[in-house]
Amino acid sequence: MPIDWSPFVTFVKDHSRFLIMTHVRPDGDALGSELALAAALRKKGKTARVVVASNLGPRYEFLNPGGKAVERFHPPGREFDNCDAIIVVDTGTWSQLGDFGEYMRSRPVGKAVIDHHRTQDDLGGLRFVDTTAEAAGRLVYEATNALGVKIDAEMAHPMFMALATDTGWFRHANTTPQTYALAEELMAAGARPQEVYEAIYEQISLPRMKLTGLALQRMSSLADGKIVWSEVRMEDYPATGAVPPDTEDLISYARSITGAEIAMIFIEQADGGTKVSFRGKEPHDVSKLAERFGGGGHKLAAGATVTTALSVTREAVLKAATEVLAIAR
Repeated sequence: MPIDWSPFVTFVKDHSRFLIMTHVRPDGDALGSELALAAALRKKGKTARVVVASNLGPRYEFLNPGGKAVERFHPPGREFDNCDAIIVVDTGTWSQLGDFGEYMRSRPVGKAVIDHHRTQDDLGGLRFVDTTAEAAGRLVYEATNALGVKIDAEMAHPMFMALATDTGWFRHANTTPQTYALAEELMAAGARPQEVYEAIYEQISLPRMKLTGLALQRMSSLADGKIVWSEVRMEDYPATGAVPPDTEDLISYARSITGAEIAMIFIEQADGGTKVSFRGKEPHDVSKLAERFGGGGHKLAAGATVTTALSVTREAVLKAATEVLAIAR
């Protein structure tokens, strides 16, 4: 069902200074949505600050020339207290907000969520959620139109990045004829696809490549190859020179293995916990699997961050995935 954006229009009218946040370890959809929405709000005469609660990582530094376009949140976050509204894009769960979650809970300001994931918490504000949208960037496009803002190159370029990256550059099952129509419109408005693609996919650092090699060496399978998984350990970063954001896209290698139905990457965290990325193929719903471990997401793409050690988490998640396969048969 299409979103009624009229409450969002009122929300924007009633506030002046916006803080725009997304999930930790932001991807192209998250960052593109933030940047495009900020540009739209500024066209309405508002102040908009784009903020993230974790490092961008080398892949997305091109979006932040001079370190001014995207600000890094560190608790207690007092430098953001002058904002009178918070908009969260591309997530609707507390667990994905990192250190920003506690700050958001404490702030008596207007709040809104723009998201396309199935798993949602009550973040204490308006919710504009459409799980049929292929990207949060699609919803930011709709919100921008609802505000009566004409989309120019400053907005179209990050919107295109959001749309293209969350559809696997128009390869994933969430790509529709409407996706291509929107891509055409954004290109006509000034989006530069070649520039985005080269910056994200053709500028791979040697440390990132070495980390990928380690993950590929550890690739393993269960259930006659239907479950494929690998892992990244804390010791791998100093060994390769890589950084945690370099783990993005490792899950794609596991998912691409012939016969894989459920793919997972286990990533050891500095605090001793474990981040798990899930990918699935029909008929499986990996968001429900992720929810069993406090996470969530889409039917075929989800994630969770748990407090238990990598070895403990791996054992528990692999057991749960095996059970999911057994039920599906």
